[in-house]
Amino acid sequence: MPRQAVRAPDGAARRWAVRGGSLAALAAVLVAAVAVGSVPIAPGEVLDALVRGVRGRVEGTRDVIVWQVRAPRVALAAVVGAALALAGTAYQAVFRNPLADPYLLGAASGAGFGAAVAMVYGGTAGAAGLAALGVPGAAFVVAFATVVAAVLMARQGGRLPIVSLVLAGVVLGSSLSAATSFVMLTDRERTAGVLAWLLGSFSFAEWRDVAVVAALLAVAGPAGFAARRAFDLLLLGEASARRLGLPVERFVWAVVGAATLLTSAAVAVAGVIGFVGLVVPHAVRLAVGPEHRDLVPLSLAWGAAFLVAADLLARTVIAPVEVPVGIVTALVGGPFFLILLRRGRPT
Repeated sequence: MPRQAVRAPDGAARRWAVRGGSLAALAAVLVAAVAVGSVPIAPGEVLDALVRGVRGRVEGTRDVIVWQVRAPRVALAAVVGAALALAGTAYQAVFRNPLADPYLLGAASGAGFGAAVAMVYGGTAGAAGLAALGVPGAAFVVAFATVVAAVLMARQGGRLPIVSLVLAGVVLGSSLSAATSFVMLTDRERTAGVLAWLLGSFSFAEWRDVAVVAALLAVAGPAGFAARRAFDLLLLGEASARRLGLPVERFVWAVVGAATLLTSAAVAVAGVIGFVGLVVPHAVRLAVGPEHRDLVPLSLAWGAAFLVAADLLARTVIAPVEVPVGIVTALVGGPFFLILLRRGRPT
């Protein structure tokens, strides 16, 4: 009896197509971002230069441009985009809210305040501690401390009510945004520098920055995928998740802590870049549905590709002037999300 070909269900075939296409698109965007610039470099030469750079054999001007100038910037944009997208996916799952993003609990406002204080008051005795950390260190410490403060304020006994947590984060974020504005007003000469940092940039990317965020992603990415079933359970509601054996409070604590660590590290090295963690998870859901077995890994890939493409646009659209990448992500992400709202499809 002849064997019949076994066909995968349409849904499974579509998911595999999206997975393969996502990896191919990410690779293409990464190579294009390194190749395009004031000195165009062919894709083949880019790959050769990257191989020589990995081997420690940087030779000639093109190798220097690729390995020391463009590759760190592209790699940093990729890991920051992946980190923000993963954090946004996690926040939307635990808060069961499509409007949740990595900055919901005040991380962005805290980072902005820390960076502003380090830039403006770095030479004064009162800000000596933050100045010693540098702008990235100050941004990271204050961002993480802001979310910790929100958690402590919202905690009620051994429980962590979601509504209270969100409200605490919003209040702290608003207060720190006002404090940042006040700091900027006290020294108008440095206002432009603070504003540029707040809008996000990869102009000063270094391999050590890439290593820091990549190390966190190497832990958070597999952990997020391992927690995919728990994320799916939370979509049923807290009560249902508890009945099915999920320790909701402990899980929420762990996810908020890990997502905040990722977000704080990303903001510390790149500034405040909005819409990545809000829009990317929605786009992935439209492609493959709400199950986190695909949502988590594809958010990583799509977040990386989106931010690399946004940074490429930022440095080429009106070259030699560079547009802050946060402006590009807002101009692209804002209309996309408004279209979703208009269609009634925020997922």
